[in-house]
Amino acid sequence: MIRVQVDRNAEGAYTAFRVRGHAGYAEAGEDIVCAGVSAIVINTVNCLTDLTEDDVDVRFDEENGGDISVVFRKRATGDGQFLIDCMLHGLEWIKRQYGGRYLKYEIRD
Repeated sequence: MIRVQVDRNAEGAYTAFRVRGHAGYAEAGEDIVCAGVSAIVINTVNCLTDLTEDDVDVRFDEENGGDISVVFRKRATGDGQFLIDCMLHGLEWIKRQYGGRYLKYEIRD
């Protein structure tokens, strides 16, 4: 199962997110759930670093199967907040299409 954790501060602003695990929908290289989640998350990270003024610390852990963590060093901009909203929207569509046994996300306040 892919697990996504998104953290928000007391004002509801996103402060970090982490993505861990594998979907297990199909064999490695054939897993469309994993591919879809990866595309959404990597696009979000690329947009945060390339298209916004947000100051983020991005960690990619290849040794643990490609786990990704992103931490906002400063309060996220409106654009950064919107990109996380878009990421969550995309993940929700994948979860609806393929079921909650392959993908789980939580927003922690």
